[in-house]
Amino acid sequence: MTTVAAKPAAVAAKPATMAQALGRALHDAMAEDPAVHVMGEDVGTLGGVFRVTDGLAREFGDDRCTDTPLAEAGILGTAVGMAMYGLRPVVEMQFDAFAYPAFEQLVSHVARMRNRTKGRMPLPLTVRVPYGGGIGGVEHHSDSSEAYYMATPGIHVVTPATVADAYGLLRESIASDDPVVFLEPKRLYWSKADWNPEHPLAVEPIGRAVVRRPGRSATLITYGPSVPVCLEAAEAARAEGWDLEVVDLRSLVPFDDETVCASVRRTGRAVVVHESGGFGGPGGEIAARVTERCFHHLEAPVLRVTGFDIPYPPPMLERHHLPGVDRVLDAVARLQWEAES
Repeated sequence: MTTVAAKPAAVAAKPATMAQALGRALHDAMAEDPAVHVMGEDVGTLGGVFRVTDGLAREFGDDRCTDTPLAEAGILGTAVGMAMYGLRPVVEMQFDAFAYPAFEQLVSHVARMRNRTKGRMPLPLTVRVPYGGGIGGVEHHSDSSEAYYMATPGIHVVTPATVADAYGLLRESIASDDPVVFLEPKRLYWSKADWNPEHPLAVEPIGRAVVRRPGRSATLITYGPSVPVCLEAAEAARAEGWDLEVVDLRSLVPFDDETVCASVRRTGRAVVVHESGGFGGPGGEIAARVTERCFHHLEAPVLRVTGFDIPYPPPMLERHHLPGVDRVLDAVARLQWEAES
């Protein structure tokens, strides 16, 4: 008698956190490609300060999930050499402001190598950076450093806002032959969504924005930790009769002009929302691009709701510093006034 093996039961979608999705993305990438190596401070035995890398060293060994010294420039410099020799290192910078000692390596080597060698030597290197506020972190633990990376030609800059994007965008970043700075919103590590790790949701690729909420009154352009804030503001705006569209950029570099401008042309108004400071921040570039491409469709100037132009404040004051629902709605009200005046 022939015995037919029973098919394994399908794994149903269940609540998962962004941190779990990121950890699963690292696990699956390492399982599929022996060239993928994870390295950083406390990523092995401890599993990372946010436990994103928990279990990787046990399964793949400490030669592929490696604890490093507290030397960010050395970590990234080592990863550059590994990538040059055909590996795909994934570097974790423990906190946003801890990454600054490695910035010289990023600017001088990571961002330039492919151009310097006329395309002959790509650097398939991913730099994971937990960033942003909202967790009550002390100095050097809550910076919004995305503008530095956006201003560095030669690297992609990606930041997820959902559990599905955390998995999908990290997998795409690791598979990319171009270096990627992968910015992980710390305040969203514990956000949850129904997600099936065996059958992850298909996501848009790097370089494509997504409309998270359609609307007609104005467009909120945002990314990463500010996406939930904008979605909450859009719901609150319904009481005022405003129908707000929310665009999640997902990728700061490359930038999706097509999706953003199509939204603004529909609504005629735009507000850019992010935690980074306003002066020299991402919102200035985004507002300029929208104005250049959508000038004749705009019924009011493009406004920005940002963090203040100060070093990140102490934990007790961060609620005043971070853009919130009230500040977003105030900007929308100003758009209405500008259009009617």
